[in-house]
Amino acid sequence: MASSVPPSPHEHLAGPVRLRAEYDPAPSRWLWLVKWLLAIPHYLVLAFLWTAFFLVTVVAFVNILITARYPRALFDFNVGVLRWTWRVEYYSYGVLGTDRYPPFSLHDVPDYPAHLEIDRPERLSRGLVLVKWWLLVLPQLAVLFLIMGAYRFNGGLTGLLAVYAGVVLLFRGRYPRDMYDLNVGLHRWGARVVAYGTLLTDVYPPFRLDQGEREPVADEPLP
Repeated sequence: MASSVPPSPHEHLAGPVRLRAEYDPAPSRWLWLVKWLLAIPHYLVLAFLWTAFFLVTVVAFVNILITARYPRALFDFNVGVLRWTWRVEYYSYGVLGTDRYPPFSLHDVPDYPAHLEIDRPERLSRGLVLVKWWLLVLPQLAVLFLIMGAYRFNGGLTGLLAVYAGVVLLFRGRYPRDMYDLNVGLHRWGARVVAYGTLLTDVYPPFRLDQGEREPVADEPLP
């Protein structure tokens, strides 16, 4: 996967859910003011995609319960919806991290500055599928609600960080790096929780805020 953020040879050890981004220190000073309008076509498409995501998750639930497997086509579709959503959030008021318009695609776009990958497990627990989406995920949702204000990514603190970054951009022409790292870290935590709660993995999300463009790898110290 081409990216200006070189992947570590041990990056797969970071976990099955990997969210990456590429920091742009100086996006447009003013474009963020109209991104709510520019992103409307994506919002409309995502409304349909998330409806399909829910239905696919129900079908996957039944299939996991019977076969302990998440069908590849269904898995790839749902990961694609999460990936598309992350690109739109990164462009718009989830992060305001880039001025490059998001592609209309479920697939990874190597030269776009926002990426999401989730490893498909060979088998999933039949027992966990009964409880992880409504019971086991609750502590994670409680923490995310406290620090982000909403289950979806671009509510609460992440939205406030993005808007504040936009104001700083307007007057100073630069995106504060510490604010960017924190915001991407919050989205990364949210992506792990969503992946677990929607049955895409059995690996419980860590209670850990991994800030910055990519998550730490196994042979690197945590920040």
